[in-house]
Amino acid sequence: NVNGFDPNIKKVKENELREPPDKRMFVLAAAIKAGYTVDKLYDLTKIDKWFLEKFKNIIDYYETLATTKGSLLFDILKQAKKIGFSDEQCAAAVKSTEGATRKLREEYKITPLVKQI
Repeated sequence: NVNGFDPNIKKVKENELREPPDKRMFVLAAAIKAGYTVDKLYDLTKIDKWFLEKFKNIIDYYETLATTKGSLLFDILKQAKKIGFSDEQCAAAVKSTEGATRKLREEYKITPLVKQI
């Protein structure tokens, strides 16, 4: 059961960055969490730098959520939702429950918005 790009699922193995396994995105997330730069990841993976930057933003914000120690402030939760985090992902990052996170989001009046493509 996977919940988003959790950087804690797999350990960094550079050979798995070079030769993509099925779970490459988790190795990539772990590498970003471990401090690999976008340039180094590009050299290892040849994945487009634009995509790597976007992916890094997601992992960096996951780490921001994790440092809140369970107290999600309005601005932090709103930004997480703008980035695309689910209530379940926010809850996992702050060691809470999906229900508690949903309730807090509703109290903050942060509502889902679906943009038509």
